[in-house]
Amino acid sequence: MKFPAVDVSKTASASTIVFDVLRKAIIEGKIPEGAPLRQDEIANMFNTSRIPVREAISRLEEQGLIKTKRYKGAVVAGLSADEAAEVFDLRALLEPEIIRDAVPRMSRECLIDARKHCTAFSQSPNPMEWGDLNRVFHKTLYGPSTLNYFKDVADNAMDRVERYIRAQLVISDGMERADSEHLAILVACEEGDADRASLLLRDHINGAKHSLLEHFPTPARHKKR
Repeated sequence: MKFPAVDVSKTASASTIVFDVLRKAIIEGKIPEGAPLRQDEIANMFNTSRIPVREAISRLEEQGLIKTKRYKGAVVAGLSADEAAEVFDLRALLEPEIIRDAVPRMSRECLIDARKHCTAFSQSPNPMEWGDLNRVFHKTLYGPSTLNYFKDVADNAMDRVERYIRAQLVISDGMERADSEHLAILVACEEGDADRASLLLRDHINGAKHSLLEHFPTPARHKKR
């Protein structure tokens, strides 16, 4: 498995460390869809017992990132095209409300950080960075919102589709369009126009959904729900 191992033998929060590393590897596509997560192998890589690994896998399953298959155990979960569309539809409901709530609370420092992340996304020549830069830009704008439950659900929804978004940005014109749309959303936030920022964000998410579905992996497209 292609992710950095960590020696957590003397760490009190071993299950959290295992969870964080596995989660990151899954959403970045380093552990591919359908790959098995063998507890003994993972425990050896982290120099820990199976107990924190089992706890980490249970948390990943709760978030929908893995599923347990008969005779195979825990494997990385994939999405069908319909399921991916549903996740984007959920994001299009939640995230516009989050940013609408956040705009009046945005400090000068928040907006400076958001512009910095927007520029970093625009100027990065490395496709492997685009997913992280896209996410940090969005999370910076959402940070001041008091809708904490909305933010948690939206964050989990992003986890489910992030590896597909990363691929879509590379194989389509998604990067150029996302850059332009990010800037428009940011300007609306800087001008304190919460309604415009919300509408632009909704359009941004729906546009990303349609682009993703056009380039969705063929095997997953026909997967039964």
